[in-house]
Amino acid sequence: MGDHFQVRDRFASGAQFVDGRARHGGSGRTQTVVNPATGEELLTYPTAGPDDVDDAVAAAHAAFPGWAGATPATRSDALHRFAEILADQAPDFAYAESLQCGKPIKLSTEFDVPGTLDNTAFFAGAARRLEGASAGEYSGDHTSYVRREPIGVVGSVAPWNYPLQMAAWKILPAIAAGNTIVLKPAEITPLTSLMFARAAQEAGLPDGVINIVAGTGPGAGEHLVGHPDVAMVSFTGSTAVGRRVAGIAAAGAKRLHLELGGKAPFVVFDDADLEAAVHGAVAASLINGGQDCTAATRAYVQRPLYDAFVSGVADLMGTVRLGDPFDPATDLGPLVSHAHRDRVAGFVERARGHARVVTGGEAPGGDWSDGAYYRPTLVTGAAQDSEIVQSEIFGPVLTVLPFDTDDEGIRLANDTPYGLAASAWTRDVYRAGRATREIAAGCVWVNDHIPIISEMPHGGFGASGFGKDMSAYSFEEYTQVKHVMYDNTAVVRKDWHRTVFGDRHRP
Repeated sequence: MGDHFQVRDRFASGAQFVDGRARHGGSGRTQTVVNPATGEELLTYPTAGPDDVDDAVAAAHAAFPGWAGATPATRSDALHRFAEILADQAPDFAYAESLQCGKPIKLSTEFDVPGTLDNTAFFAGAARRLEGASAGEYSGDHTSYVRREPIGVVGSVAPWNYPLQMAAWKILPAIAAGNTIVLKPAEITPLTSLMFARAAQEAGLPDGVINIVAGTGPGAGEHLVGHPDVAMVSFTGSTAVGRRVAGIAAAGAKRLHLELGGKAPFVVFDDADLEAAVHGAVAASLINGGQDCTAATRAYVQRPLYDAFVSGVADLMGTVRLGDPFDPATDLGPLVSHAHRDRVAGFVERARGHARVVTGGEAPGGDWSDGAYYRPTLVTGAAQDSEIVQSEIFGPVLTVLPFDTDDEGIRLANDTPYGLAASAWTRDVYRAGRATREIAAGCVWVNDHIPIISEMPHGGFGASGFGKDMSAYSFEEYTQVKHVMYDNTAVVRKDWHRTVFGDRHRP
């Protein structure tokens, strides 16, 4: 699979995709894509600058009338062809995703790529079901109905943790609804976003419908967000950067969709299946190296199960296999970069003064010393208001805290600014029902943590942003609603005209 995937050859014509063609960026600066497992430099490319963004937006703007005017069936057919081409190229997508991110090939093969294929198939069908309110005579004298219409050019900024899936989450609902798009992927992981756009072109999507500008936030992202011809902005990333994006978008009165950080609580009540909770916590805290905004990061365990839970998690974390991302036996690859690995390590080192690192808390040596690896880490004894409990770490680090009453467990779960995802572990249907009602998060799982499906929405509350990815609910972000009203009376002088003409009005 990897023998024929030569990164430099694949992207020799440039790491930008504008108006159906690959090109080199014109910022005057370069970016290197690095294999985080080895430190090997995979590709150095010229990054996009403002002129590239202008060209991409112009291409999207020019393509919009034709794409927006296409029938839903036409857009649906194109997306069905797109799904078929993605399926044919699935091995290459999986390989490239693991290569640039360091994620285990089994994760790319069994999660990232199939999820993207399913999303594409879902939106191929959803493109034909843009619904509005039924027509009716709500005033008595008029017939009203609601149209859902595309917004225009969408400017999207995606993160580095799931480059392929995030490209799909941004692009698919936007174009299914009839918009055109300019996507800026993270500059350190642009490969699969570019491949995604090229596959769309192979499927016959018109030039300019999907455009990719690979560059830095200051060099390309901010110009895209503030561009006067961009009607809507969709951003996924940290809360801090999201606030910056919101400020730029607000200055242009643009539609805005934000999916920001998370600090997901994992609440284990005293009647939970302990073995299931332990396995769930390890899997949900370590998926993608913990570089997942919905990953379990704060486990709150009711005191009767606390000691056994800590012991069980520590033991199970000890069995997780670090290694070469392309070894099918590897459970945990490196983090996305050495800089990010050092950031994660910093959180753990600062916590040592007031908390206990039960297991992990270090970078491995030996064969993995050149990569951005970090061992699965379990921390106990931290205070609720401490940095390691309150801040998004985005790495393979789980903190565990005890609680006594159900009230306390739910209160602690809600005691951060974030509200993206959470889970509750219990055999009691009433406890589960209360947790799903009272935990403030966009998704609350019961006796599981992490699964997502194309038919259901993804998005958060509070500092985790607003708006939804995936599902038909995402069309709320990518369409605007228009009310159309027809007079049914053919009367020249309407009854309400008397409010203007007074006693001169004659019905």
